[in-house]
Amino acid sequence: MAVTYHLATGRRKCSTARVFLTEGTGNVQINTKTGKDFFGKDSLLKEALEPLYTADLVGRFDVKVNVNGGGVSGQIGAIRLGVARAILKYDASVRPALKKDGLLTRDSRMVERKKPGQPKARKRFQFSKR
Repeated sequence: MAVTYHLATGRRKCSTARVFLTEGTGNVQINTKTGKDFFGKDSLLKEALEPLYTADLVGRFDVKVNVNGGGVSGQIGAIRLGVARAILKYDASVRPALKKDGLLTRDSRMVERKKPGQPKARKRFQFSKR
């Protein structure tokens, strides 16, 4: 018997997460590690799985994630968006609740590029009048 899963992709900053949602007991596996081992803090894991809490589906799904690129904040955002999209494929009736909490919106903010003749993107070299 084939296992049915719901696949979705989430992106944030330079991170990309592919999320596989299967019916199960609530196991979370991120890049072959458990959720706690991957993030190190329960609060970070809870933030990444916020869509499950919003949709009242905690403990009903096993979550398997492949995430790469970026740092911790970007990876959390990518996983969060991927989980929300996967839940939507499972049950479209939770869309208003997810939308209200802003979990279906792709955060398009990226790091601004460094400009030539400046030390950073917005910072300027010190100006001397005389």
